Parts: sequence; structure tokens; C-alpha cells
Amino acid sequence: MRLPNIILPSRQGLYYGGDWHAPVEAGEVEIDSPATGQILAKISSATAADLDQAVAAAVKGYEEWRDILPMERARIMREIAAVIRANKEELALLDAIDCGNPVDELRRDVEVSAAYFDFYAGLVTEMKGVSVPVGPDALSFSVREPFGVVARIAPFNHPFIFGVGRVAAPLAAGNSVIVKPPEQAPLTALRTAELIGHLLPAGVYNVLPGDRDLGAALVTHPDVAFIAVTGSVPTGKAVMRAASDSLKRTILELGGKNALLALPDMNPDTVASAMVRGMNFTWCGQSCGSTSRAFVHADIYEEVLALLPKYASKFKPGLPTDPATTMGCLVNKTQYERVVGYIEGAKAEGAHLVYGGMRPADPELAQGYFLEPTIFADVTMDMRIAQEEIFGPVLSVLKWTDEEDVLRQINQVQYGLTFSIFTRDVVKAHRFVARVQSGFCWINEVSRHVLGSAFGGYKQSGIGREECLEELLSYTQEKNVFVNLNTSQF
Repeated sequence: MRLPNIILPSRQGLYYGGDWHAPVEAGEVEIDSPATGQILAKISSATAADLDQAVAAAVKGYEEWRDILPMERARIMREIAAVIRANKEELALLDAIDCGNPVDELRRDVEVSAAYFDFYAGLVTEMKGVSVPVGPDALSFSVREPFGVVARIAPFNHPFIFGVGRVAAPLAAGNSVIVKPPEQAPLTALRTAELIGHLLPAGVYNVLPGDRDLGAALVTHPDVAFIAVTGSVPTGKAVMRAASDSLKRTILELGGKNALLALPDMNPDTVASAMVRGMNFTWCGQSCGSTSRAFVHADIYEEVLALLPKYASKFKPGLPTDPATTMGCLVNKTQYERVVGYIEGAKAEGAHLVYGGMRPADPELAQGYFLEPTIFADVTMDMRIAQEEIFGPVLSVLKWTDEEDVLRQINQVQYGLTFSIFTRDVVKAHRFVARVQSGFCWINEVSRHVLGSAFGGYKQSGIGREECLEELLSYTQEKNVFVNLNTSQF
């Protein structure tokens, strides 16, 4: 199959210290397309043996970058945003063949990432300390300083946002960054290094492809000061355990088993549409914020179920490089088999399959890890599909009648990332939001992010907030200075 206008990275080594390097221990991995099975590239894979050199380069880059005036850092970041936008089409296509998401959605990922750089460039003067009044003979004030080297460990579902866009905040704060892109989809991070590496001092932006052992070595390296992870709860727990030995700071955006709650006063058609949109079928349900548990009141339950196929049918799996594709594929065989296992388990536990659940019949998709949108009704909270994060295109629909009981069920899981409620009753909406254990809530909306609004989870869905001023400040540490102005002692 001929790749349509795909620009692959011309360098497949390790990028650190402003240059490309072969790994210390010769290692090469093949990167294939989850949609076609085609081998896309062979790239170098870093190991722990490469870290001392790479981290030393990042430390040197940090020592230069932290002293660059904030407004100059902002200017460089805006230039990076412009380069990202100028290369939007090639970066979106590269991500599409690499991770399996539709190219049209990945254009938005590139645009969002560029917006992050502009947003944090505009906030560089907001990294302020405070002053404390102590009288005429003294000053007590604080300043904010960067941590040093930040390791950014990115997942496969949005490779560009998490591997490129999410470095904007630590860079704006004056840190250097080492990106470990996802094993399954590292190509846009490498290509970005080719596009923007020269705009930054050597060692400020570094890319080390590698496996989970490399990630573990990054977490424990003594000269890495901060770990930022987007991933699963088990990954977050492993990072936190390893980081605890040196008390490294962390930001963890982890999993979700998010609830959508529909009250009986809501239009069933509106609810059905929202349930399908909130499931993020476009990227095959591989989204930590997906509202994968829909609690629908008994009064509108049957009407909503009858309407779901109308909306689910709009998401048809297709080749991710086709602009008309509305639903991509799962990232690899392991993930595909895991999701299929949940589907079969749900049937065995008594859930009623309302829609999908099969591989698409299109022979053009036979080599890829495609699944139809899948919707189960009559789900109960004792079923695995209601308790565990599937990270695939599987929506569970649960019936409810009692408000206290449904709130208990919503809060029953270990996760607490997002929550969505649909109702005309603004008082009830706010009462539910006040009691639900989730960090990001929508009223009569799903999936929408607004830059500047803090995104992050409660409970085991993570630590810290992103996409906001708080994220920028979290990449700084506060230092207090006390000045004695009493000249009589001099």
C-alpha cells in the first residue's frame, strides 16, 4: 500500500543535546501501522545505558534555558507553535498511520498542541511569588524557579498532544524536557525534534524512544527532577513507587471509568446523541475521559436505547489516512484482544448487546485492529465492564430510579476523572456535581475541553491538573527570601 504524502522522520536515532545519536547498546525496533500491518519505519531504541549522556545534556540545556528571560522564552515558544501549525497536515498524517486514529481528528490534536504553546507563552509572567508584610526593617518574599529536567512519558492514544503539546508548560516554566514517546507510536515525536530542535538551546528538548524499562530508568535517574505521566492506573502507581525513593515531584493523568447521568426530564434523543459522543468512538474509545458508563433513568431508558443505533452508525471504522473516516482502530493486537475479551465477558455475564461488537466486514480493513462501536444495555455494577477501564469502543448502559442509589453507583469505582449530567433542572445538576467524586464535570455537555480550565482526576485517576495556570505553576518550586533591612547592625 502506498502511503499518501507521508513524511517519515529522516533520522531514527536518539535526539538529545541538540543532535542525533546512535544508542549505546545497538537496538532497533520496527514500527508498524495498526490499521494495515505495514512496517512504517525502523527506529533506534534507547536503554538505561543511554540515560547518563542524555540526562547530562538535558541538565546542561536546563542551565541555559532557565536564565533566558521569560519573554524571550515566550517568543521561542510562539515560534514553535507557528512551526507546528505550518506542518499540521504532515504531522496529522504521520500520527494517523502510526496510532490508528482518523487523520481529521489528529489535525485537531496538532492544532490543540500549538495552542498549548501559545497559551503557556502568554502565562510566563504569571509565575509569581508573594510578599509578606514584616514591618519597615525587613522583607519576606518568594520567587518561583524551575525544577530542572522533566521526564514526559506519553501514551499512545494522542501521541502528538501528550508527546509534544504537553511539554509546553514545563518549557515555559524554564525546565528542560526528555520525552519518552509511546512505544506503539513514536514517529511524530521524532519528526517534531527535526522540526523544532534548532529553535531551542541544545538539550532543552530531547526525545528518547524506548520501552517500559527505559521509562523506569528515567523515573529513578538521580538527575531527573520531575516525572509527568499520562497513562493507566497501574502505570501511575509504578511511577509513584519508583519516584518515592528520591521524592520526585509527579503529575499523573491516569485512567477513568466515567459516568454520564441522564435524568428523566431530558429529551431522549439528546441523551442518546450525548452518550455516543461522550464515548469517543472516533478514536475507538481509547480515551481516559470517555463517559463509558451511561446511567439512564427508567422513564426514558427504552426510548434512549432505541435511538442509540442511529448515532452509533455514524461512526464507521475506516483507514485512518482517509479524511472521510469517522472511527479509527485499536493501537495493537494486545489491545484488540483485551477489548474483545471484555466484550465476550459481558455477554457471558448477561449484558445485552444493543449494537456492534464485531470486526467490520470491509476487506480493506482485514489487516488492522478494527472493531465496531459496541453498546451493551442492562449492565449492572457487578459486571467487569461496569467496573474496569476497557480503553476501547465499549459503552455500558445502566438503568436507574433512585437518586441516592445512582450516586452511590457512580462513585463506586476507583476512578474519578470525568462526569457528565444531562437535565433541565439546574439545581439538581449542581447538587449531583457537588457530590460526585470526579475532577472534571460537564452539565449538558460531554468531552469538551476549554484551555485554561483545570483538567485532572480525583481518587486513582491522577494527581495534579493540566491545561491551566496550575499546570504551569506545578512545574516550578517556590523559594522564600527574607531580607533584614535594619542598618544599625552594619
